[in-house]
Amino acid sequence: MNAIFITGTDTDIGKTHVSIGLLNRFNKSGYSTFGMKPIASGCEKNIAGKLVNQDALALQAISSIERAYHHVNPIAFADPIAPHLASQKNGVNLSVDWVAEVISKSIAESADINIIEGVGGWSVPLNNHELFADVIAMLKVPTILVVGIKLGCINHAILTSRSIIEMQVPFLGWIANCIEPDQQFSEDNIRALSSWLPGPCLGVFQYGLSPYHANIEMTYFSSVVNGNKHVK
Repeated sequence: MNAIFITGTDTDIGKTHVSIGLLNRFNKSGYSTFGMKPIASGCEKNIAGKLVNQDALALQAISSIERAYHHVNPIAFADPIAPHLASQKNGVNLSVDWVAEVISKSIAESADINIIEGVGGWSVPLNNHELFADVIAMLKVPTILVVGIKLGCINHAILTSRSIIEMQVPFLGWIANCIEPDQQFSEDNIRALSSWLPGPCLGVFQYGLSPYHANIEMTYFSSVVNGNKHVK
């Protein structure tokens, strides 16, 4: 599986924003890409009466490989609640084995890189005894942590990165997503995170700027790209 998993220190922290930036950067570097969000809550019905998620639609739009929506977002729930609660409400039995199978079937084998966006934070439950993180640990997908730069982010980032490593998931590094306008405050937090987190800072997404203009350090991704290609 030639993929990168995008997780976050919390929900609404900018995972989709970062995923779009990464897909765009890979596209511009000449690689074929596919982005997916295996589980999405807060979906709405489209004109065909099918549940769709705005984040998943954004990933579908930026991917260089065109695939049907059910590959981009195979598990969709209407209610904007945690997936284990949404699945219980809808009579769906989420499990690590099933979600891992869904991801394996949905990714584009022809893509140079697949970006898999998580739901919520790293330790979001699938059911009463399994986490979405257990799926990523089973598949051993190299992971990037999106850190929403705000008060409390250092604590959240340290705890999350330690959990990723303890679960023996390859930790590529982290990306700072500046979600608040105080630039000085953001820079201070990024410097502190650089000292505390075990992996490199792969990029900084500045507040208010389009993900297409993010500063991303691509050299760290060469080990994840197919074949003998080198990231430009």
